Amino acid sequence: MLYLASQSPRRRELLDQLGQPHRTLDVDVAEVRAPGEAPDDYVARVALDKARAGFARVAGEPGARVLAADTEVILGDEVFGKPRDADDAAAMLARLSGREHRVVSAVWLVDSEGERHAISVSSVRFAPLDASRIADYVASGEWSGKAGAYAIQGRAGAFVAHLAGSYSGVMGLPLFETCELLRGQ
Repeated sequence: MLYLASQSPRRRELLDQLGQPHRTLDVDVAEVRAPGEAPDDYVARVALDKARAGFARVAGEPGARVLAADTEVILGDEVFGKPRDADDAAAMLARLSGREHRVVSAVWLVDSEGERHAISVSSVRFAPLDASRIADYVASGEWSGKAGAYAIQGRAGAFVAHLAGSYSGVMGLPLFETCELLRGQ
């Protein structure tokens, strides 16, 4: 049985697109960047921590596999996690306005045979956003619970002037990389 160590509705929908029957596990993993930890290493570590925590719960089941992911928006060396509140969301969007940032998605698969992973790195450039456009988006509430304070699959898709990489990776689960992991490639 495949388990998804995530309660994210986006990740569940994306995994469904691969036709993979699965169950979800709710895991509680601290998402705190260690001092000096490189942004990409941080994203990979958090995803691995989630996968390991999930596998620890189902390791006794024959054939159990746990898939986990983490996705973060990175501007320079700064990791934009989920905003604390509306003001934090507005500040993040203002910093991303008219600039290019990276979205890193790490995916780990843990089972009795070991641990395997894949990384997806996408480059996203936002159009310039004025204060009223940011305020309207923040008022929508769509930013809540989203890394970098935006959901590319929602209203914020209109902010994206250019995307190079994985659209599904920016959403939270890169389908190509996930499919390859599940196929054992």
